Amino acid sequence: MLKSTPTPVVDSRTVTPSNGKNVTPRRLREHSTRISRRVNAVPPSGIRRYFDIAATMEDVVSLGIGEPDFVTPAPILQAGVASLQAGHTAYTSNAGMIELREAVVRNLVHLYDAPAYDPEQEALITVGVSEAMYLIMQALLDEGDEVIVPQPCFVSYTASVLLASGTVVDIPTYAVDDFRVRPSAIEAAITPRTKAILIGFPSNPTGAVMDREGLAEIARIAEEHDLIVISDEIYDRLVYGDHRHVMFAALPGMRERTVHLGGMSKDYAMTGWRVGYALGPADLIGAMRKVHQYLIMSASTVGQEAALAAMTDPRVDAYVEEMRASYDARRRLIVDGLNEIGLTCFEPHGAFYAFPSVARTGLDEHEFAERLLAEERVAVIPGSAFGRGGEGHVRCAYAASLENIEKALERMERFVRRYS
Repeated sequence: MLKSTPTPVVDSRTVTPSNGKNVTPRRLREHSTRISRRVNAVPPSGIRRYFDIAATMEDVVSLGIGEPDFVTPAPILQAGVASLQAGHTAYTSNAGMIELREAVVRNLVHLYDAPAYDPEQEALITVGVSEAMYLIMQALLDEGDEVIVPQPCFVSYTASVLLASGTVVDIPTYAVDDFRVRPSAIEAAITPRTKAILIGFPSNPTGAVMDREGLAEIARIAEEHDLIVISDEIYDRLVYGDHRHVMFAALPGMRERTVHLGGMSKDYAMTGWRVGYALGPADLIGAMRKVHQYLIMSASTVGQEAALAAMTDPRVDAYVEEMRASYDARRRLIVDGLNEIGLTCFEPHGAFYAFPSVARTGLDEHEFAERLLAEERVAVIPGSAFGRGGEGHVRCAYAASLENIEKALERMERFVRRYS
């Protein structure tokens, strides 16, 4: 019978190396000193802070989180359940189900006369648009490469650039322009290190949109300076009034220099399913897929099959239009209400955000948000959490019921009267 070797007892106070000399271990350093510079450079999300505070309080009306308050439409839910019941619980292709990639391309051709992308080489299914944003920055940027980012913008834009060791060149947008980006500001920010322009319209946090003429000017600048354009169009179907969404990659000459990002979260009320996609030139999508396959493997199979139903089931469009019409009614209520109580707000034509000025109160955006939450139990997000140009404003997400929006406006009116 073999005898087991007893486990040696090690004195944690000393280490005996091969030369036989006892050495006292070094004192453990604070782990905070080990964190990489690029991670330390990324600020914590200003959105989650207010969400977490509000979660500890009672009777809070939240206009803070940009998430649809609708349940995912029934045909999509049914497809997800059917996927699970059929036992479809294995990985898909790294790039995502080919049927879904084909459906994404067809859908964008139908909606926006999109370029005819090759679903095999020029399409990638991701874990939400945030992963797609991370992937393109990792694939595109070397240390010190610059990305022009109009702000205020969604919080992950800056973080994605910094985590790829890139440099954010932020250009503010202003209420006087309805928070549309001035193409001249983009052109003035270009340097020899500029590699890409990142735009997101309809905009989170402002609800701003860009017309074809303004986008065509950005396209001209990108072509003249040989830049890549990363276009986040996650809110493409949530537009209002006479505005019609323009897919940036469909503009003349932009197919070969644009990475188009989209997903299911907002248009289809599928935030928790975590399905996004990227379309673009084969070399760039291939580089993104290389990072994706090591980082993720593949997006959720059940999520992909649900997304396929969203793209292909003819019943879904009626649900999308019903949600869009409901957001439109809420948009009119909150924008009119904010202006009536003295919080000047331009008319947003996309997404589900209002971005009023709080100047009348004499408070900055942080004081306003903190005191409004403490005194009136209404949660909003300081505009500066989204970057330059957001100072003096707060973001109000109207992805809430009409009843809750009315309640929030009543409480905000009391608050504004106290500080005016």
